[in-house]
Amino acid sequence: MTAAALLLIAIDGPSGVGKSTTAKRVAMRLGWQYLDTGAMYRAAALAIRRAGVDLTDRSALEGVLSSLDLSLNEGRTYLAGEDVSEAIRSQEVTLLVTPVSADARVREVLVDQQRRIGASGRWVVDGRDIGTVVFTQACCKVFLTASPQARARRRFLELQAKGPAPDFEAVLTDLQRRDLADSTRATSPLRKAEDAVELDSSDMNLDQVVDWIVARHQAHL
Repeated sequence: MTAAALLLIAIDGPSGVGKSTTAKRVAMRLGWQYLDTGAMYRAAALAIRRAGVDLTDRSALEGVLSSLDLSLNEGRTYLAGEDVSEAIRSQEVTLLVTPVSADARVREVLVDQQRRIGASGRWVVDGRDIGTVVFTQACCKVFLTASPQARARRRFLELQAKGPAPDFEAVLTDLQRRDLADSTRATSPLRKAEDAVELDSSDMNLDQVVDWIVARHQAHL
């Protein structure tokens, strides 16, 4: 780790690869804090949806963003003081979060908030542009990936555990749609940072992934 590096672990990767669960476990293992950037974008999407604002209405969108009051505490996400941890996981928000997170102005506002939070160091952060845009000086960068089929299977089992799950092929199709949107968007597209190490977790369980990332971080130190 260089003197200019920030004591922060950046975990990037495609949808459904388990970035959030992995990042939380790594943070717990190290005694660090976890910054859920995905929840921040979902909360922004929820705020925009509740306001009935279309992304093409730039003036109205700016109004929502200027008053956006987001906070995260002990794994919960708050919007203007309201716990929206469950609301941001709805199917409606899931469908909206991709275009919202691709919007340059939305990203500008949220990236600024994320940088202020992470500047203190000792954070584990996951997303799609953490190592390439948000925290380019992170001391440890991991690009976590897995095959589309493996990711769709994990997502399918997760949905199945919560209730009636959609058809597996529908889950796979939605995941591939999000992959394409994330990798081709004009602002901060999904890609591996040049100084990140790629980890294919297709045939690994969660404990193995966490062990690998913690060992990688400790090797940097």
